[in-house]
Amino acid sequence: MRVTFLGGLGEIGRNCAAIEQDGRIVVVDAGLMFPEPTMYGVDLILPDFRWLIERRDRVDAIVLTHGHEDHTGALRYLVKDVNVPIYGSPLTLGFARHRLTEARVAHDLTFVEVADNERRRIGPFEVEFIPVTHSVPSAHALAFHTAVGVVVHSGDFKLDLSPIDSRRSNLSRFAALGEEGVTLLLCDSTNAEEPGFTASESTVGGALRRLFLERPERRLVVACFASHIHRIQQIIDVALQQRRKIALMGRSMEANVKLARKLNLLHVDTADFVDIENVGRYEPGEVCVICTGSQGEPLAALSKLSRGDARNFSVGAEDTIILSSHPIPGNEWSVGRVIDDLHRAGTEVIHSGQEPVHASGHARQGELRTLHQLLRPKNFVPVHGEYRHLRHHADLAASMGLADKHILICEDGDQIDVTRAGISRAGQVPAGFHYIDGSAGDLDERPLEERRMLAEYGVLQITAGVDAERGVIAQPVRVTTRGWFEGEHDRDVVDAVTTTVRDAIQSALKDGIVDDESLTKIAQRAAGRLLGQKYRRQPVLLAAVVVL
Repeated sequence: MRVTFLGGLGEIGRNCAAIEQDGRIVVVDAGLMFPEPTMYGVDLILPDFRWLIERRDRVDAIVLTHGHEDHTGALRYLVKDVNVPIYGSPLTLGFARHRLTEARVAHDLTFVEVADNERRRIGPFEVEFIPVTHSVPSAHALAFHTAVGVVVHSGDFKLDLSPIDSRRSNLSRFAALGEEGVTLLLCDSTNAEEPGFTASESTVGGALRRLFLERPERRLVVACFASHIHRIQQIIDVALQQRRKIALMGRSMEANVKLARKLNLLHVDTADFVDIENVGRYEPGEVCVICTGSQGEPLAALSKLSRGDARNFSVGAEDTIILSSHPIPGNEWSVGRVIDDLHRAGTEVIHSGQEPVHASGHARQGELRTLHQLLRPKNFVPVHGEYRHLRHHADLAASMGLADKHILICEDGDQIDVTRAGISRAGQVPAGFHYIDGSAGDLDERPLEERRMLAEYGVLQITAGVDAERGVIAQPVRVTTRGWFEGEHDRDVVDAVTTTVRDAIQSALKDGIVDDESLTKIAQRAAGRLLGQKYRRQPVLLAAVVVL
């Protein structure tokens, strides 16, 4: 059996792996990642699906562990080329179907709903869907019964002993699998650096209740992930205890709440809601707004409130904003900017750095040790995390007695072979970042690097015209800049570039070089050499020498 890792190993997001046996493939998750601030114009980052697309006739299914975007968000790009049945819990598929419908690619797809503890024949495998607790309901770990033994993929999980919906991780099934023998464990590593145990989701409700009680006359706006149905339930429960009406803000929040109520995963009466457009008709202490944008997304509801761009109401001194989340790595700057703008508006802001208004959905070291002890895997590969998380998780497995030869730290693109005797590296496949620009489609690294250079160094354009018959410059060398400070020193730099390029062109003309392509390259090289060596600058150079 072979496992190919296409994303999620070395970064937070883009989770995707392929489990292969007898030439048949089952894909586990297809997630996306959000860009860093320096990835100019990039909207989304996907796994590189080329390896899968080339083998599309061998793919039997896509299996989803849970409904978060870092595990399902890239589906709309994958299913265009790999149209196979998609398996998951009703909520997970509901979230995915909504996104796929928005992208207009859901019409000919097959969705197969599975129940907790159900066992399905999928391709060459028997696959068990084992319930685990996470920050979204209906999450599953997967147990693949293969020709070489059981392979367990934990999905994202924590061991919450008092979950909001009373649906606990099935520890007894993990223990039973451990007794049967687990050949390979692939396990969530996000909190592998953190000692102890992750706080229960139910602890957040107590903190929210206290904060609400202390602010009876203020309007409360709580931002959280739209998929965090248990968090939304707790916010609603606390608000209703204070006789506040609930208003939802953000398209994904409205859609997910509607779906969760339909599946009986969220319990609230329609009469308890008010339309967001009518919030201004109520006294501040009579309403609670639940909105999207806890990660600082520029087009989300909270960001619009922070900028004063929201259509329905504005926030000010009588409002309290609670960010019931923690920034995903890479989003810290965006979240900080939103918090800054809210403070400028005179709004009180409470976040997880001040109050326990968030609980992680990922297992810490204590829970990871518990899972390892229950499953007692013969081989182990840490997944889902940055490299330091994978390293810490590997060390944890070693500390529990697993020999180094049975632990592999892999990265995106790595393949491993799994036998009853052990695991070994089997090569690599393309697995780089696949950038999506909303207006231009796919991007590769080259234009992204050019955008970074434009942002950091600006652009310098050189034009000139030459008379080929006379061998002289007929239209003078002109240097135009964009993105420079345009100070006195920059004026000197531009003059120096102009002189250097003019001298280089004149020298070339004396040597009999009169074609525009060669002269353009000579001008560009001369300017680049001067700027790089003397001034330590690397602007984007655009040159055009025209032969008249």
